[in-house]
Amino acid sequence: MNKIGSISVLHVIFLSMTVIGLKNHVTIIPPLLQDAGRDGWMTVILATIVIFPWIFLLMYIHKKSKQESIMEWLLVTVGKRTTTFIRYVTAIFLLILAAFTLAETLQWITGTFLPETPLLLMLIIYTILCILLASTNLQTIVIVNALVLFWVVVLGFFVAITNIQVKDYELLLPFLEHGVSPILFALVYPASGFIELLLLLFLQHKVKTPFKWYHFAIMLFILMGLTLGPLIGAITEFGPDEAAKQRYPAYEEWGLVSIGRFIEHIDFLSIYQWLTGAFVRVGFILYVAIDMLKMTGDRPRIWKVIAPPFFFMCAFLFLMNEHTFLKVKGDYLLLATFSFLFLLSLILAVIATISSKSLKNRQTKLK
Repeated sequence: MNKIGSISVLHVIFLSMTVIGLKNHVTIIPPLLQDAGRDGWMTVILATIVIFPWIFLLMYIHKKSKQESIMEWLLVTVGKRTTTFIRYVTAIFLLILAAFTLAETLQWITGTFLPETPLLLMLIIYTILCILLASTNLQTIVIVNALVLFWVVVLGFFVAITNIQVKDYELLLPFLEHGVSPILFALVYPASGFIELLLLLFLQHKVKTPFKWYHFAIMLFILMGLTLGPLIGAITEFGPDEAAKQRYPAYEEWGLVSIGRFIEHIDFLSIYQWLTGAFVRVGFILYVAIDMLKMTGDRPRIWKVIAPPFFFMCAFLFLMNEHTFLKVKGDYLLLATFSFLFLLSLILAVIATISSKSLKNRQTKLK
């Protein structure tokens, strides 16, 4: 299957590292530390084990849809009304996901290094940049991601290795200090990141070769590592109690970086990591929504239909009280993301099963 303008599975893996990795690396760490404490790393491993069988459900949907566009496959299988409902509900949810990412990024910017910069100016600039990326094509997003991801990974290893000197792994003890309940309660946080692998199926028609189960397994275990790294780093560097009080533990870890006596205060490098990661994540999610709504390549329509609601969503979220935003994100958004995408995967699997049975019945009647 060699289609013009398509991307490879390796590109998809790289996209998952940036798009989903940013969420697992940054967004889910604070609520995970607050609810699971020093045993949060166990929650991540358990979530990986629990989600692993689910990737075979993705493979089932992928095979039954024969790598066609999911929306086109649904249109043929369940008709226009059901497809339209799924299309618009999913697209709206994706806009909300992208808006939360951008709002959280802007809150981090104003709370750390640009406190005096006008909010409206930052919101307009970043919205324009993300819409511009989303309105191009998948190949452009892949190229941009490949260019920025290399340095994001390098800087990630740099901060992890440099901070070894201040890490105390005894802070991970004792295991199961408060029993198993906190681990199970916080399970939804890393799972809400892993479940976003479903979004990759909406681009399967743009991938050169079919997915294999081990492709999703590789992405799942990479995401597990991207979650465990800053999580264990925060616990061993600050202690579970102090880390749980921090809003951006992954960013705070940069404040400890020092090389010898004269090189320190290089936390500005984290700005590159977060801004580029958010840029690719928001642009990719918007692109999926745009492709789902059949607006790909239609820039005037994208600016009229997608840009205004996305801008006002971001503005509304950013203007929220900080405590309210954190509560909505931690208590509702992550749970809603997991529930929505898991339910959507079940619906697609049921449709795949029904379509398969109806096809067999038609073949039987023809015989």
